[in-house]
Amino acid sequence: MSTETTSAAGRGAPGTEPERTSIVKVVFASLIGTAVEWYDFFLYGSAAALVFGTLFFPESEPATATLLAFGTYALGFVARPLGGIVFGHFGDKVGRKKMLVASLFLMGIATFAIGLLPTYASIGVAAPLLLLTCRLLQGFAVGGEWGGAVLMAAEHGDDSQRGFWSSWPQAGVALGNLFATGVLWVLAAVQSDAAFESWGWRVPFLLSAVLVGVGLWVRLSIEESPVFAEAKAELATKETPHLPLVEVFRKYPKEVLVAMGMRMAENISYYLFTIISISFLTIYAGTADDKSLILKALLIGSVVHFVTIPLVGALSDRVGRRPLYLVGAVGVAAWSWVFFDLIASRSEGKIILAIVVGLVLHALMYAPQAAFFSELFGTSVRYTGASVGYQLASIFAGALAPIIAIELLGDASAGVSNVPKVAIYMTIASAITIIAVLVAQETKASSLRHDRVLQD
Repeated sequence: MSTETTSAAGRGAPGTEPERTSIVKVVFASLIGTAVEWYDFFLYGSAAALVFGTLFFPESEPATATLLAFGTYALGFVARPLGGIVFGHFGDKVGRKKMLVASLFLMGIATFAIGLLPTYASIGVAAPLLLLTCRLLQGFAVGGEWGGAVLMAAEHGDDSQRGFWSSWPQAGVALGNLFATGVLWVLAAVQSDAAFESWGWRVPFLLSAVLVGVGLWVRLSIEESPVFAEAKAELATKETPHLPLVEVFRKYPKEVLVAMGMRMAENISYYLFTIISISFLTIYAGTADDKSLILKALLIGSVVHFVTIPLVGALSDRVGRRPLYLVGAVGVAAWSWVFFDLIASRSEGKIILAIVVGLVLHALMYAPQAAFFSELFGTSVRYTGASVGYQLASIFAGALAPIIAIELLGDASAGVSNVPKVAIYMTIASAITIIAVLVAQETKASSLRHDRVLQD
């Protein structure tokens, strides 16, 4: 199958309003479903920073309890590559749409269950074990979510606007964090700490049932990717079995490593500017009374992040994916050296500035990432390849970021004296990403109708 082959939709021919209507519908479905699924996933991280240490690990001192809570948080990332492999395998064999519906349904069950869990005070050590089980299910589900959502947008859109359209599922991640942070902020503002720790924290998890229902309704209404349908028909003519995971590592090993490297600065910086900032202010640089302040700043940052991502995605269609990615990687490294000082000031304006600038720099990487990763892999293994590269990196990046940062910060009594260690950690991650981007080729406006597997 030639890499130059394109359809009318791919050429963006004039007078194709039905195609434009179709891509808007697909992108909306990807955006809403992704927002719901990541609302569930981020909600856990925020709750881990705010209350899970106290409720599920009460016999430890605050920093250690938070570290243990982040340990269960990190294990959700460990399950993500497995989810990426399983959902990617079937997504490359039976279709993107079915796997998107399945991943969202599974995430909804796991998140709702967290809202019903008894705490350590009620059932002892069984409580953190049940929490861990739910977190593993969350990780497995979200491991299959990202690849399917961005591919549906990328494979329905035309080549010249792929960066813009496929950035909307990325914006759904920001929207999910906005939902999660917003609900927690409202609850923290209207409740006492005692009420929030007693029952208020459960409300956002239980509300996820409503959001999942909406997401499923929207996703069931979209059509399968036409690019995938073409590849599936061609695969049916081949006598050899189609094994996406094997074929990814046989035909696209460099692309998997490049994707993993590109994820390091992007993924670590995001959790540095969101999840870690909560713990830093409330444990190392302030008091528990600062919970509402940091949540407000994150709420504003999430709104800016959501608006910025599609704008940067559109810009990547003009200037390319690599230049924006490089600026973002250098930017988050530099910003990490001043970020914690701004947070430690406990000034509302400085804290908002710290988070907003950090998330804008993150968007320079995250917005073009969906198109970039989609363009790296052939159609018959694209779901698997993009998911494996994305999710494997998350183990070494996002999963470990809160744990490493808390360890580097050390004992809470030391205050902010160990902040430079975290900045060095972020700088190293950015260096890895910069190398990966320099190794990668520019993919802007390339056709998605290419496949090394089908060329055999």
